[in-house]
Amino acid sequence: MALSIPRVWADYRIESVRLWPAEEYTRVTFEAPVAIQSTLFSIANPERLVLDLEGVGASAALLAMAHQVNPDDPYIRNIRVGHFKPGVVRVVFDLKVPVSASTSLLKPVAKYGYRLMLDIYPQNPSDPLQSLLEQTQNLSPPEAQASPPEAMTSAPKAPIPIPGVAATTSPVLLASGPPVQSDAPALAPSPSTLARAPMAAATQGPAAVDSAAQPPTSQPATVPGPPESSLASHPAEAAAVRPTPSLMAPHALVIAVDAGHGGEDPGAQGSAGTHEKDVTLAIARRLKAHIDAQPNLRAVLIRDGDYFIPLQGRTAKAHQLHADLFISVHADAFVNHEARGSSVFALSERGATSVAARWLARQENASDLIGGVNLNRHDPYLAQTLFDLSQTATINDSLKMARAVLDQLHQVNVLHHGQVEQAGFAVLKSPDIPSILVETAFITNPQEEQRLNEPEYQDKLAGAILAGIQHYLALSTPVRARTTALPESTAHQMAFMP
Repeated sequence: MALSIPRVWADYRIESVRLWPAEEYTRVTFEAPVAIQSTLFSIANPERLVLDLEGVGASAALLAMAHQVNPDDPYIRNIRVGHFKPGVVRVVFDLKVPVSASTSLLKPVAKYGYRLMLDIYPQNPSDPLQSLLEQTQNLSPPEAQASPPEAMTSAPKAPIPIPGVAATTSPVLLASGPPVQSDAPALAPSPSTLARAPMAAATQGPAAVDSAAQPPTSQPATVPGPPESSLASHPAEAAAVRPTPSLMAPHALVIAVDAGHGGEDPGAQGSAGTHEKDVTLAIARRLKAHIDAQPNLRAVLIRDGDYFIPLQGRTAKAHQLHADLFISVHADAFVNHEARGSSVFALSERGATSVAARWLARQENASDLIGGVNLNRHDPYLAQTLFDLSQTATINDSLKMARAVLDQLHQVNVLHHGQVEQAGFAVLKSPDIPSILVETAFITNPQEEQRLNEPEYQDKLAGAILAGIQHYLALSTPVRARTTALPESTAHQMAFMP
């Protein structure tokens, strides 16, 4: 007769903890060499999330969690860590607003071990389109921006005890963040931050840990106007020529600019340590600034921070924002460090146009595995179903736009391919939005990596992409724009017609 051996907890350690705050959602990632067992629940008055990690020993990564909290995090106010009982470490998240949260355990992939993902969403998520409209209505000239006032602070208050841990228990490992300040008045955005967070609300300053504290109220962020160099020198002339916000203009087009990768998914990495996700975001922000300076164009950033968005979520978000065009910005990579040049890709219905295009599409489509798609969470951006129907008309428009952008990029950099290539990129699978993927340069080429980090070169790339878009628009009308004047039912049918 076999003996029943009681279960003994393996005292493993959490090797790394990473926080990725964003208006869309905040993600907390715990990484360990073995699968992490956890229990998650919430407590109200005040709002808290409690995550019990089972079989976990104390580690520097866990105890240092609190110091990773960004004062601008829209949801997490503070983090406290302590031993709840033998073999269980309790992590308490003090919240700023009511949230909904879920966890997902990912198996090892790429350079990562087992990862426990904690995703924190607002209970009442804002509508991206409504936020964009509010920002457009609140558009103010750059010269009218006030200087940010100094933050007001007060003495910190005593932290709330961790649930289930008696104050006299010994020994207790307890880690909490730096002294928490009282609610500070919202700061006026600086010019450097005005180009960021096109759909995000500006968050209030950190608030004191107080059981009676109310969730801070977000204020809509303002969107910068065109660069001053594009305006007339006389104030009256400047007011006369200032472009109309594109969403208010009668024939404005909305362009979704997608910075590739983000958060847990760094993308490719150069020999000097440059991450693709950082380069793509920098170029995307510059491209947005160039587009917003045009009188009949308006740009929206799919990702405006270091956080991860699933590939299908990027396309769905563009649909929610009623985008007319979709531009995904990337930096190419290859095992041969001598590979160089810019490329532009469109979607293919019949397979890749080359072995290299197929390889690249496979690499880019693996972003969901690396970034970590939480299958236990119904992402609000995936609420709109994307039909897998014939996309011939949209692909034809995409090819036209891709050729125009490729021609302009040739003025800035050599071309890796002399023509537009096609492959099955998941992020380009939109039935009615012409979509292209721009590989600006090879981040794995030391010379191109260095140039990709230069603001002047980033600006040249952004300007070339805009010039290509403008050339395409001068000769074509996007699918979505062609259908806006038709009855809704007819427009919907035509958007999916071959």
